[in-house]
Amino acid sequence: QLQASGGGLVQAGGSLRLSCAASGDTFSSHIMGWFRQAPGKEREFVAAISRSGGATFYTDSVKGRFTIARDNAKKTVDLQMNSLKPEDTAAYYCAATNKVGYFTSRESDYGYWGQGTLVTVSS
Repeated sequence: QLQASGGGLVQAGGSLRLSCAASGDTFSSHIMGWFRQAPGKEREFVAAISRSGGATFYTDSVKGRFTIARDNAKKTVDLQMNSLKPEDTAAYYCAATNKVGYFTSRESDYGYWGQGTLVTVSS
């Protein structure tokens, strides 16, 4: 199971840190990702991190502003979001996949999902 937390209301230019805690003993064998879904839009890929944490991947719109990191000992994956913009407003979901490779941005590849945590950025 995945449990996401850390969402809230923030002004544009501010920061938030999302956290996702996993249960079970196979966390380190899964690629972890963050997705988001804005009101009226489809869910989209935000960031992913390889099993070891040595490789990270971001969608273009968040590069330089968001940082994904994981702690395999604590079984957590965080998303640090800086310089937030109103267009970052969305429900954010953490997800896990055991797909072969270093990362995937394809939603259908992720078999495990946490509940969403809402991020609202006011202008």
